[in-house]
Formats: sequence, structure tokens, C-alpha cells
Amino acid sequence: MEVNGTVADAEKLRAQFLQLLRTRRNAQVPLTMEPANPVLHPLYQEVPPPTFSEAMESCPKADIENLKELLKEENLYLHTEAGDQGKLPLLIVSMKESNIEKRPAVVFLHSTHKCKEWLRPLLEAYASRGYVTIAVDSRYHGERATGLTTYKDALVSSWKNGDTMPFIFDTVWDLIKLADYLTKREDIDPNKIGITGESLGGMHAWLAAFADTRYAVAAPIIGVQGFRWAIENDKWEARVNSIKAVFEEAANDLSKNKIDREVVEKVWDRIAPGLASQFDAPNTVAAIAPRPLLIANGAKDDRCPIAGLEFPEIRAGKAYEETHCSDKFKLMAQPEVGHQMTPLMVKEASDWFDRFLK
Repeated sequence: MEVNGTVADAEKLRAQFLQLLRTRRNAQVPLTMEPANPVLHPLYQEVPPPTFSEAMESCPKADIENLKELLKEENLYLHTEAGDQGKLPLLIVSMKESNIEKRPAVVFLHSTHKCKEWLRPLLEAYASRGYVTIAVDSRYHGERATGLTTYKDALVSSWKNGDTMPFIFDTVWDLIKLADYLTKREDIDPNKIGITGESLGGMHAWLAAFADTRYAVAAPIIGVQGFRWAIENDKWEARVNSIKAVFEEAANDLSKNKIDREVVEKVWDRIAPGLASQFDAPNTVAAIAPRPLLIANGAKDDRCPIAGLEFPEIRAGKAYEETHCSDKFKLMAQPEVGHQMTPLMVKEASDWFDRFLK
């Protein structure tokens, strides 16, 4: 499907995406909140669990004595639809203020097999600089998981049954509902909500920013990629290996002795319909214009090959040029870096939000 970059085309594409999301939804429920307890033992679906991120710890923060004591933490559940996975866990961190004033906000999304608590260094650093910061557990992660294979099992189930979209799309639905909530909070400026994430979280940030224009600024990190380009150029293996179980199951069901291009295409079409066609990077990245968009990738990232973003970058550049805001789009490919979030990417994203939300 060709989208030539006009606002009308972007709105049409957004409407088609929302229509797709609604096809695999549980029953709708009123958007309600309930208090939650802090998570003392976060669930990571990797062994051993991660312990430290140099990149996140490097995030710029205000020089505030006793910062931890001045931070306010909220743990909440937002109900986005019926069922267990419709219960969206939130971790919100901000500075304690004696007077309620509307502040900019940034939503942070974690990578595969991690959880919202992993993002705490970023939440605290941004909060120290005056932001309300929000992290969520994506579908089948963190508090929405029951064990080490919950996410893998959900992907395989989606391939088998075609009734859910655990890879990216279902979490994007949650992020649309999250925007409903954040725009109504007394302490958040509804016109100054940003979104960012790492790897899987970068994909979530990219497609949520496409789907919902209330995300005013976006900075996806090592997440944006060309799914169709990868299929056509046989550069899909690294991405496939990150969630290999579902592709192995599909190859077996399709009576193949190995994963090949046909298997990859069929899996994407089943678990995330349109991801390798109309909702792929060439169309959806351009549809974020004219809102500020920073894409931060590694030049040697085999999961998000930079060559696969050549056409999306051209299309986006044209869309931003046509809306007279070429300065609001930037694709950064850090030399000699693979699939890794780096201190430079964290700093670039931080500066991007300061520039457009402050």
C-alpha cells in the first residue's frame, strides 16, 4: 500500500490500524484505575536476570541532594480491556511538589524479557529534570507474566490461534488507553507527552506514536526497522532469532525442516498483520510527521539493519519537509554499534525531549 505522505493519508492509515487493533480485542471496559503495590521482586524472563545498565545510569539528571527522598512514586493498574492482560501495570515517578502544576511527561518502554522496574534509572533521571515519568509492563512481561516462558508461550499461541497480537500491537492498544489516562491527569500537560523505548520498547514507541497523535514527541531506540525490506533482502534471521520459538513452531506446522522466508512472512502476517506491509516503517514513520521524531539505531545492528531504513528515511524526510519542519526529524546511526542502547543514544533522546517538550 502506498501512502504519499499527506495528512489525510496518515489519518486514513491510522484509522486502518485502529480498526485492525479492535479486531482482536477482549470486551471493552470503562477506563478505570486501581492502586497497586510496589514490585519488590521484578520478574525478568531471562537467566540470569540483568543487574545494571551503563546506558541508563548515564542519563542526564539534575544535581539534587537527597534526590531519592524528593521523588514521588505511584504504582497503579489501568484497565484497558477485559481479561488478565487488560490490566496494565504502571510505575510513575515525579518530583514531590507542594503545588500541582502541569508538567511534561515521558513514557518509557522496556526491551524483551524485561519489565518496568528495569527502567527506574531513566524514570528518576528525567523526573529530577521536571518530567512526570511513566513506565509500563508490556504484554506478557513483568507483572503480566507468570514465569520465564510467558512471552514465548503467548507468541506461539498467537500463531496457533490468531486471536491475540502479543508482538507489538496489543501493547500499542494499551499505550493508546494510557494516553487517555495521562491527558486527564492534573499534573501532566496533555500537549507535552513524549514516548521512548529500547528494542521491543522502541518498536512500541514507534508504532504508538504513529497510532496516537497525543504522543507529541517520540524517540524510539534500536527499534525501528523495515520488516518487508528484511524479508526481501534475506536479513530477517537476527530479528527472528530474538523470538525464535514461534518461528520454529510455524516451520513445523508448515512441514518445513527449517525457517525460511515464507515462514517469516506467514508468522508476521499471523501475529502482527500488516507489520510487513501497510504498517511497516516506510508508511508509519512518515505518518508521525509533523511531530518531532528521533530514531536512534546502531549502524551495525543486524536486528534493525540501517539499510532497511533508507526508504523510510526518504519518505519521512519528504513528509517533514512538506510540513515545513525538517528540523523535527532525525535518524541517528551510531557507528560501530550493533543491537545495543548506548549512553550516546540515551543522551540524544534526553536532549530531544528537552528541546521539544520543555
